[in-house]
Amino acid sequence: MPHDHAAAMFHHQADACAALGSPLSAALLRRAAEDLAAGGPCAAAIAGHEDAPGPDAIALRLLGAAHALVLSGLAPDLAAHYPSAGGHFDPADPDAPWPAFRAAVAAHLPFVREWLTRPPQTNEVGRANLLLTGLAWAQRQPSAGSPLPVRLRELGSSAGLNLLADRFRCTAPDFSYGPPDSPVVLADAWRGEPPAWLRDAPLQRVTDRRGCDPTPIDPRSADGSLALRSYLWADQLPRVRRLEGALALAAETPAPVEATGAADFLRGVETAAGTLTVVWHSVMRQYVPADEWRRTENELARLAAASTPSAPFLHLAFEPRRVGAGHRFLLTARLGTDPEVTLAEARPHGLPAWTLEPNDPALTL
Repeated sequence: MPHDHAAAMFHHQADACAALGSPLSAALLRRAAEDLAAGGPCAAAIAGHEDAPGPDAIALRLLGAAHALVLSGLAPDLAAHYPSAGGHFDPADPDAPWPAFRAAVAAHLPFVREWLTRPPQTNEVGRANLLLTGLAWAQRQPSAGSPLPVRLRELGSSAGLNLLADRFRCTAPDFSYGPPDSPVVLADAWRGEPPAWLRDAPLQRVTDRRGCDPTPIDPRSADGSLALRSYLWADQLPRVRRLEGALALAAETPAPVEATGAADFLRGVETAAGTLTVVWHSVMRQYVPADEWRRTENELARLAAASTPSAPFLHLAFEPRRVGAGHRFLLTARLGTDPEVTLAEARPHGLPAWTLEPNDPALTL
């Protein structure tokens, strides 16, 4: 059947949304999968994308298109069910939004089909929790010397919001880190005790911040802001509030993102005396072609070899890794040519994070 593959992808994404705490998204995608099989408006919306591979995330693109209609004021009946637009969703009645969702897709097919050409980009601000954790760890290592200003380089930056991480605040019971007046509060940052090196850690000073992305988003533009808002799940208001705070910071702090791939971007990166040069990336490795990633690793090795106590280099990654039969999202760090260290684990969106037990198999990867 022509929509069997797409329906399976929609069900798979629905399961992921449910597991990650978005019952609204899960319910809509399950009904959308049924609509595909029935040849309804959702089938018309994804025409030409029926056989798209999983990483293309067509289901998330359709969700984003509908959310964009809501946020643009074009789907008021659907907005009544979207908490992000002041509406109400009752998980006990998960099918209530479906008629309005289906009607909105049918009424705005050209808009929806154009939106499906956009790759999903949430620029997940919660993942900055892991970046800040890694920076604080590196600043306390003997091989890094005394705490240094940071030159931050991010791969797969999207809109560059996590390049502003030094201006975010992380909180947990009996713990806080970051500027107390920040409009971005990463609440419930830690499950259990935060790592010892975060206690009383000095605030990070990012003096130079740049990133790269094949298709960067301008967070200061109306279209870019809409895209970022639309790809958040509409029933996850803490994520919405974090994004709004980050957009406010982006309006006043330049964080340039070059429209290029990771390997080409890194060719222009060098270490610098008196600063900690950091290359960081989060949940982007799976989207990079194998050949480009090999070239990226060569550039990372070059920078590691150039690392010295007065001009150290740090590679931080928050990526899914296979551990046993499944995947776990782990923060790893490598300072210069030292061995790679696994520092923490977190939910895919970065919150909460937790430290690993000494006998955890992830520590031996």
